[in-house]
Amino acid sequence: MGEQVKTGPASGLLGKFRLTLETIKFEHSIFALPFALTGALLARRGLPTWRELLWIVVAMVAARSAAMTFNRIADLKIDALNPRTKARALPAGQLSLTFALGFTVVSCGLLAVAAYELNPLAFKLSPMAITILLGYSFTKRFTLLSHLILGLCLGMSPAAAWIALRGDLSASVLLLGAAVMLWVAGFDIIYACQDVEFDHTLGLHSIPKRYGIRAALWVSALLHVGTLALLIAVARLENLGWIAAAGLAVVAALLAYEHSLVKPTDLSRVNAAFFTVNGFISILFFLTWAADLLIYRAIG
Repeated sequence: MGEQVKTGPASGLLGKFRLTLETIKFEHSIFALPFALTGALLARRGLPTWRELLWIVVAMVAARSAAMTFNRIADLKIDALNPRTKARALPAGQLSLTFALGFTVVSCGLLAVAAYELNPLAFKLSPMAITILLGYSFTKRFTLLSHLILGLCLGMSPAAAWIALRGDLSASVLLLGAAVMLWVAGFDIIYACQDVEFDHTLGLHSIPKRYGIRAALWVSALLHVGTLALLIAVARLENLGWIAAAGLAVVAALLAYEHSLVKPTDLSRVNAAFFTVNGFISILFFLTWAADLLIYRAIG
């Protein structure tokens, strides 16, 4: 389903900024932020300081803003040819390439500043993180593993928060990052089912294009089973209690519901599966695990 076309370029700095946030679907920062905050809670075994939380939020929002804006830049010509995406701000001429590039540079700079404020190791690793975040945009041109690389971009968030607060890594946070990677890859495969014919036309790579929609949906489901298995492993390693377990039960139910919305012969509810359900998953996961770490431990 295509996006509604708006006419005329954005005017004024505020208008361009607002349009950029709409273009990158800024509100979908919610996909990664709860997992970063979970990583922070696990790292501190409780609440980080407000200063630490502030810079973690700044870093995560800046990282996603840079990655999404650069993705729109890299895909400008592709989006202009795709009926589903040709109404986006850059191909539609509403937003200039210069402004988008400037927004990307500023976002990358803000990420580096946040990393510097958090931890020397986080700052040293920030160029590598930026490289991965921006490099993802080119992967569908040469590999069907682009879904997993996108997953890696979001899966870095809990590990990044842990590094920012402790300057090291643990098995549990690496498993949490892997769970996020599989979760994101799974729902990205569902989303990519919309563009199978277009991907064939342009020679782009995806699992739905390579193996067909039916097989791709099975791969997505298997990845989400892997997500649950890894989250259970994290909960056991961290000795989490019944509140976290209840959260995992809700996540499992929501993932099952997500897959019930999409059929090989009916992709009309892909957006509901992609945006709405996954937004609930990330929020409810964070709330239940945060409650387990903060409330259950305090009273138990």
